[in-house]
Amino acid sequence: MRAAAAAAAALTVLSVVFSLDGLSAHRSKPSQPRQQNDEAAARKKNQPHILFILTDDQGFNDIGYHNPTIKTPTLDKLAAEGVKLENYYVQPICTPSRSQLITGRYQIHTGLQHSIIRPSQPSCLPSHMDTLPERLREAGYTTHMVGKWHLGFYRKACLPTRKGFDSFFGSLTGSVDYYSYGSCDGPGLCGYDLHDDEGVAWGQEGKYSTTLFTQRARKILESHDPAGKPLFLLLSLQAVHTPLQTPKSYIYPYRDMANVARRKFAAMVSTVDEAVRNVTYALRKYGYYRNSVIVYSTDNGAQPFTGGSNWPLRGRKGTYWEGGVRGVAFVHSPLLRRRRRVSKALLHITDWFPTLVGLAGGNISQSQGLDGFDVWPTISEGAESPRQEILHNIDPLHRAPVQTASWDADAKGASGGQSNGPGPPLKKLKKKKILRQQPKQKAAFKLKTTKKPKPEPKSKSLPKLKLKPVPKSKLKPKLKTKVYPQSQRLSYLKPPLKSRSSGAPSASGTSRTKSPKPQIQPRFKSKSRRTVPQNQNLSRSRPPQLKSKTQLKLLSKSKSRRTLSQHQNVSQPGTSLPKSHTAPQLRLQSSPPVWDTSVQAAIRVGDWKLLTGDPGHGDWVPPQVLPTLSGPWWNLERAVSSSHKPSAHKNVWLFNITADPCERQDLADRRPDVVQRLLARLADYNETAVQVYFPPDDPRANPSRHGGAWVPWVEEEEDEEGKYHGVYKKGRNSKKKKKKKKCRLCKLQSFFHKLNTRMMSNRI
Repeated sequence: MRAAAAAAAALTVLSVVFSLDGLSAHRSKPSQPRQQNDEAAARKKNQPHILFILTDDQGFNDIGYHNPTIKTPTLDKLAAEGVKLENYYVQPICTPSRSQLITGRYQIHTGLQHSIIRPSQPSCLPSHMDTLPERLREAGYTTHMVGKWHLGFYRKACLPTRKGFDSFFGSLTGSVDYYSYGSCDGPGLCGYDLHDDEGVAWGQEGKYSTTLFTQRARKILESHDPAGKPLFLLLSLQAVHTPLQTPKSYIYPYRDMANVARRKFAAMVSTVDEAVRNVTYALRKYGYYRNSVIVYSTDNGAQPFTGGSNWPLRGRKGTYWEGGVRGVAFVHSPLLRRRRRVSKALLHITDWFPTLVGLAGGNISQSQGLDGFDVWPTISEGAESPRQEILHNIDPLHRAPVQTASWDADAKGASGGQSNGPGPPLKKLKKKKILRQQPKQKAAFKLKTTKKPKPEPKSKSLPKLKLKPVPKSKLKPKLKTKVYPQSQRLSYLKPPLKSRSSGAPSASGTSRTKSPKPQIQPRFKSKSRRTVPQNQNLSRSRPPQLKSKTQLKLLSKSKSRRTLSQHQNVSQPGTSLPKSHTAPQLRLQSSPPVWDTSVQAAIRVGDWKLLTGDPGHGDWVPPQVLPTLSGPWWNLERAVSSSHKPSAHKNVWLFNITADPCERQDLADRRPDVVQRLLARLADYNETAVQVYFPPDDPRANPSRHGGAWVPWVEEEEDEEGKYHGVYKKGRNSKKKKKKKKCRLCKLQSFFHKLNTRMMSNRI
């Protein structure tokens, strides 16, 4: 009996043990998802309040910690206690920067490659594309925007309240008067532009816009409960964009500045500093600060003609030189693990989308085709940046007016490795210039001119780098071109480089791991016309084959005249070659060009930056210390760097930005291998580009038809995007305007009006 009872007890114990093991094994499967859910719940519990402050046209030299003459104590303190982003890039003009901030995608993937969205243009962000406020709202955030929009408003679906913001207070166009809130899109086409949500905010005239926007931001912080939902506030200030308007009390501290425009511009920066001080004070007062992240960024470089300064960087707003695209930015937050430091990590404005969504505990995987990266570990902990390259832009509608459009890897440029920028539009070479053989050379050619050529200094030439010819079997056939209304035909030529096919995962920005080289993802399909790849060929067609060497020798001995060919790199009169280079020679191209270098494009890969086409005005503008705008101070830098002479055929620039951040040494001729690799990267990016969307002005947008205000004018049922089929460019299809009769009295009145304006401004 006892033995039987013991056996029964043993069996019950074993059954309980086995049942527990089975239960634990059964429960072990969903343990990982539960852990992930717990992490997501913890993230949502600690969701920080996000304040993003975006200024307009603030240059690299327009902040106190870069230039002590600019008085910004609040910004300097916030930056010193946070992380200064000293290798941070934006776009050169307003709309592209704002679109990349809101969508996390490059311009080539939104159709906004060309210029800005003007008030009368029926254009805005693509309707199918998700936005940063939408993703944050899905994560549980309350989203508000105060200030400048400038991303289109031709229909109500384009308004900020339809793009993810719970509320909006500000202007919809690009340039608004700071007191009257009037905005013009050409002479006689002006209207009132201040909106509250989707209605016009009448009756605010006379209030300075920076002060008005600050008051609305403080009101939002006061009315929201920080213990409830997390808050995302985009404070997009109009300052320091033109017109140069500011209260007189802010001008007084800069009374010693001789330059009037610089004086007013500096005063406007001080108004921004005070606005940031008031908003950050509200963060502390109402209980947001301890769990908040403050991001400060400009949208593009400054315009020196209107008082801004990018010194010592090259270029200005609207250009792809460093002065136009390197932005002022910093992050201030108690949540930063490593504070009070300067970050030299490569960052771009598209990175804020995945970074802020990830910080908020949102789901980035739902946003397909992101070009940004989650860089919070880089900012907070000092980890290595996952970003290794930046596509600044590819604008197929902007082409350089030069004759030689393709870049030969074997040919040497005539600029001698240094250039002062593309300069003014260059005239095509005349047919009168012919080629003649030099007396004691067989393969060298020169231009026939009236002046006697100076003898070249005898020196050893640099070793010439030659790229291996690409086999014809690796070249893929061209895709079909797309016909645009302006009869501009473009097609693709995929660069035959195997090394680019292998690399890191996509540049979606979802991973925080190190990614040495992001790979371009194909864009997702959609019904929108703008997602169809434009297949624009920015690569050149095959050049005609040159004759054999024996034929060239025979032809060189003959006295027949030859016109200048695009395959010959001949130095222009007045352009001096460096001592280390011999005279350029005629060379056979081993392979077809990878990229049409007349197209405006710019890319950064690692330390290298490549520019093609016309990157914009390339001067180094010194600080404005003289009273005149365009006279003596503008020429100070030119007098120092007189050796920088532009080349008539210059359409490719290469710089090592890490070693040469001011872009003084052009290395395109010395490193043709790097140029070729970066041109191939441009071709890769271009294959993912969508069609450029740049429609003509719509006369229905005239504010006189809408009570004197800029408001949406297209009904939701109308298919405005399909109406123009993509690209439109003025000048080719538009009717010729009648020439206006000359009015001497009008010119005289205009002259005295400008003179009176300058006299009155100098009194301040």
